[in-house]
Amino acid sequence: MIPLSEAQAVSGESIVEEAEDTGSIAWILVCSALVFIMVPGVAFFYGGMLRKQSMSSIITQTLIAIGVMTISWIVVGYSLSFSGDGAIIGNLDKMFMSNVSETAPSGISEMQFAVFQCMFAMITAGIVLGACAERIRYTAMVWFLAIWSVLVYAPMAHWVWGGGLFDQYLVVLDFAGGTVVHICAGITGIALVMFAGRRSERVRNSRAHNIPISFLGCILLWFGWIGFNGGSGLAADATAVHAILVTMLAAACGMMAWMAVQYMVVGRVGVLGMIAGSIAGLVGITPGAAYVGVGESMMIGAFAGVLCFYSVRFFRGKTRIDDALDVFAVHGVGGIWGAIATGIFAVPELSGGVAGLIYGSVDLFIGQIIAVIGTLVFCFSVSYCIIWCLSKVMRVRVTEEEELVGQDLIEHGENAYM
Repeated sequence: MIPLSEAQAVSGESIVEEAEDTGSIAWILVCSALVFIMVPGVAFFYGGMLRKQSMSSIITQTLIAIGVMTISWIVVGYSLSFSGDGAIIGNLDKMFMSNVSETAPSGISEMQFAVFQCMFAMITAGIVLGACAERIRYTAMVWFLAIWSVLVYAPMAHWVWGGGLFDQYLVVLDFAGGTVVHICAGITGIALVMFAGRRSERVRNSRAHNIPISFLGCILLWFGWIGFNGGSGLAADATAVHAILVTMLAAACGMMAWMAVQYMVVGRVGVLGMIAGSIAGLVGITPGAAYVGVGESMMIGAFAGVLCFYSVRFFRGKTRIDDALDVFAVHGVGGIWGAIATGIFAVPELSGGVAGLIYGSVDLFIGQIIAVIGTLVFCFSVSYCIIWCLSKVMRVRVTEEEELVGQDLIEHGENAYM
């Protein structure tokens, strides 16, 4: 498997081999800030789609994601993800950033790499929140994310980017987090939703209360994705430029494809659909941003928009799974498509000699499918076990009466609006 980029070593200790590159150091610092911006972007994106009685709640839980994931990552998460050569999980050699160099004779330091990766942990947790919005108490979410960061996110990062299970036994490409971030977050959301159950009919049928806020959140996410994908090569080079180019193209194609199919199916086009389509395109291109060509990126983005549009309709109309903000339908399904598409379209010249299906090799294609299935099974089962165990020692879900009043007042004693 090739992790975040060919420059990234299994342990993170020898991330780069070139002479010191101050341009790359500055670029990854900027990208870290860009990915961080995505977290409040998620809060706005989700919050505008909910009732106004839930705006403060989703902001609070997003802040919880920032706090919990930062502490967990620095204390133990980075070490479990990027140290040791175990197949399942790393070791504790780098707890509290011990044995992690703050300087480097070449390229970026391991400390800088750890900070960049911390932002990925934050945004993954933030994405999860949209699925179970308006149901899970914030105190339960604190404990869930703390445990989940160690038992789910850290193993996934280790398997894909840290020299673990997928790296050792499969041919897999995941440039910026199709499996680790999007499929993991999407299926974790489904586990929480299936445990918590559906919201009341009145709450489910409520309309988005602030479309401009959701639009702002989308733009912050799109903006941050430039650093999310563009920084995953860990250098300011041609790979970063290519990743940003195909990221922008895929997002645009996803948005336009969603708009077209929405018009054909329902006879109108809405802002919420267009911004969902752009996110679908961004998710779809994430695993292969450095590995597929420009034309292929357009196909990946467009098909992600169409596929996610029909996934949303399926989950809302044909199942009893109340994924409040279509997290699995967009991030889960989009991530699955992106991973498989990388296995189809990966260009050997861009991916270190690893060829996609259309270039005559099946190894990558099969590896991507196995990785997708493994991610879905592992993340769902462990996440469900965590929330089930928590329910035995604390109240996890709000009551129906609390749900109707809104968590803003019930749990936080404040309204987002006067």
